[in-house]
Amino acid sequence: MGYNGNRPSFLLMNHAMPFHDTLGLRLVASCFLFALAMPHPVSPAQIVNGVPSAIGGPPPLPPGATLVPPRQSSPGAISGQSSYGAAPDITSQRLIPPGSINQNAFVEESASDAFDSRSGGTFIEPPTELRRLISDGGVPTSLDQLRSLQRQQQNVAKAAEACTVSVQIGPAQGCGVIITPSGYVLTAAHVAMRPGKSAMLTLNDGRTVSAKTLGMNRGVDAGLMKIDPGQNARDSAGREIGWPHASLGTSENLKSGMWCIATGHPGGYEAERGMVTRVGRILAVYPDRIVTDCALIGGDSGGPLFDLSGKLIAVHSRIGNDVADNLHVPIDHYNEHWDRMQSGSAWGYLPGFRPVLGVRGNSEGGIANVVRVGPGSPADQGGIRAGDQVITFGEVDITDFESLKAAVSDTMPGERVKIWLRRDGQPVKVIVEIGRGD
Repeated sequence: MGYNGNRPSFLLMNHAMPFHDTLGLRLVASCFLFALAMPHPVSPAQIVNGVPSAIGGPPPLPPGATLVPPRQSSPGAISGQSSYGAAPDITSQRLIPPGSINQNAFVEESASDAFDSRSGGTFIEPPTELRRLISDGGVPTSLDQLRSLQRQQQNVAKAAEACTVSVQIGPAQGCGVIITPSGYVLTAAHVAMRPGKSAMLTLNDGRTVSAKTLGMNRGVDAGLMKIDPGQNARDSAGREIGWPHASLGTSENLKSGMWCIATGHPGGYEAERGMVTRVGRILAVYPDRIVTDCALIGGDSGGPLFDLSGKLIAVHSRIGNDVADNLHVPIDHYNEHWDRMQSGSAWGYLPGFRPVLGVRGNSEGGIANVVRVGPGSPADQGGIRAGDQVITFGEVDITDFESLKAAVSDTMPGERVKIWLRRDGQPVKVIVEIGRGD
């Protein structure tokens, strides 16, 4: 599921094929030759309407946007160098100590020793000739470097297959990425919808497992899920084999021009097609979002964005005015609010995506009385009338008007909700599609 600017959209991409199966040298070579024609590499994080206004030039910032330089590690934070000499990759006391590449950066799980260690990660050590290209961005300078870049992309895409999952919650479909052996899954908040929802995850091999949604920061569209226990395969010794999971990076030192890889199951899982991979560049970096030109469509939301070393740097959020104008949740937001999300707390909403029902009322008599219905509002279009009493909203029992307001705030724009009313002493059921406001 993905936001198209108005409501969640569901699109099938029948023509999409796995990038690492169909890329070939021709596509990369064409990108290479086009890039060589640029007078300069992609300029710093500056875009107009989601895309560079002039290739290679420094376009002006969009209204209200601020150029974001890389942040410095906070005092007392743990820091360390990646194995190929890039900028510090561990920036929070919550992260595991420096050393080898992080497999589970957010929490050191107390039960991790119970899992077989073969579940692995997605980090692929870049060859020497690609290290600066990966850390700083830019274009290949030789055919050999171009071929090396293609091989690196193919290796990362292969590693990402096992931890990129399709997510089904009711009729809604999106994606997610497993990040720990015990089965924590990052996704977009609008895919997870609300805490406590049952989800069905499909792995790349077609196996399905059940999961539950946990907390979410709707202000940046970050959501968290956990695979239900007892579904792991076991080794010959009877130990559970941990879930395949992504190697976690940081969004702190990202910059425009850097290469990135987007994976997902757009339109839902398809066995013959498998995971779909898109390669692109970072266009802009902001505190609450990363903008890339990776071509995503509805159903990719919640899937992972990797750098070219295979580290998870963001999660797909929304699609702009073009399929090559995409917004992603920076990975550091999950780190910053991990405890709150893990506990099942949900808060905030995206600017312009405040859920709206369109009624006014009171709680006289200890019930939710509808006093006024806004003309043309979702409530009006769904059949709610002044004088109705709201009994249930979705799965929530409504006891007063405040509980109705809380239930509405826990929905997403575009969501269709079943509402039971009492009208003239008789129960009435209506279906309302939640609107959105500023």
